[in-house]
Parts: sequence; structure tokens; C-alpha cells
Amino acid sequence: MVSENLGFFIYVFSSIFVVVSPVGGVVTFISLTSKMTRKEKNEIAKKAVILACSIALFFAITGSMILNLFSISVDSLRVAGGILLFTIAFDMMQAKVSRESITEEEITQSQEREDIWVFPIGLPLLTGPGTISTVIVLMGMADGVQQKGVVLVSIIATFLICLIVFHFSRRLHKFIGYNGMLVFTRLMGLLLAALAVDLTSTGIINIFGLGT
Repeated sequence: MVSENLGFFIYVFSSIFVVVSPVGGVVTFISLTSKMTRKEKNEIAKKAVILACSIALFFAITGSMILNLFSISVDSLRVAGGILLFTIAFDMMQAKVSRESITEEEITQSQEREDIWVFPIGLPLLTGPGTISTVIVLMGMADGVQQKGVVLVSIIATFLICLIVFHFSRRLHKFIGYNGMLVFTRLMGLLLAALAVDLTSTGIINIFGLGT
């Protein structure tokens, strides 16, 4: 049981981490907070991460009720979420900011706003449609209270790492460099594409009963 839950935790945590991609969002975060002091930047990071984590937890907990309300199966969401994640991964593999998260025009327009921790950092940069669909699918896959708890812990752990990354974003960017960020983004895009294919194929197999 312990080894099974550990394996599930590794799968869930890695899936959420790849979708959120904290390091991949560093360049955008730095661009949006470039004119701020370190204290202001850290305050923005804390507020944005708390908001994003709260949204992810909310949809993880209420996701099944939302799906039932609209008579949508988890497997249908797997297919839709997989296709969505693949479009995000395609942008990431080209080292682009995903259009699902935020456009370059929105980044430029947001630099003068005071509530950038809400939009675009908290939503949709950290918790966009890709993250929301992923946590709902993962909760649907969870078998029992323990595994559902694993999903919630994985969400919290991912955003704690995100908070640390954003707090040290300028040092991290200086250490890794712009090219290093691009390489990491492409690597995360490749892993995300693999996750997208897995979700889509599993959903299709279950919908059409091809696995029986």
C-alpha cells in the first residue's frame, strides 16, 4: 500500500509540477515585476501563489461535482485536457509563452497594473485551464481518501516550490541564464506532451472500451 501510494504521489506530483512549470514562468514573472523592489516582488509572488493554489485546490475538491452537474465523464475530460495540454506543450517546446496562459500583449499591458498577482500571474499563468483540467482528472483517478489526499498534498507542494522559485527568481535567472531557461522550458514541454498523449490515449481507450 505504501509503495503504491508513493508511486501515485510521484506520478501526480510530477504531472502537476510539469503543468504549472514554476521555472518556466520565471521569465514572465521577472518581466512583470522588473520595476519593483525585492520586497514588493516577494509580496506579489506570495499573493499570486496563494491565489493559484487556492484555485487549484478548489477545482480538485469540487471537480467531480462540476463534472456531474454537466454530465461530463472523467475520461471525456482526459481527452479534452490532453489535447489542451498538448497545445501548451507545443508552445513550450518552441520556447514560447503558451497562448493558453498569457499573450505577449497581455504581459506588456499588465506591467503598469497593481493587481498583477491576480491577473495574469495567479490566473492564468500559474493556474490556467491546463492546470485546472489536470487536477480534476487526477482527483478522478484517485482511489480512496488516501490517494485524494495525495493529490491535494501534491498541489500544495508544487505551489510551495513555485513560491520559492519566484522569491529567488532574479538570482535563479542570473544563475541559469536566459538560454538555460529556454532549455528547461523545452524539456518541460516535452514531458508535458508525453503526459498529454497519456491522458488522451487513456481517455479514448476507456470511452470506447478498447482496453477490455
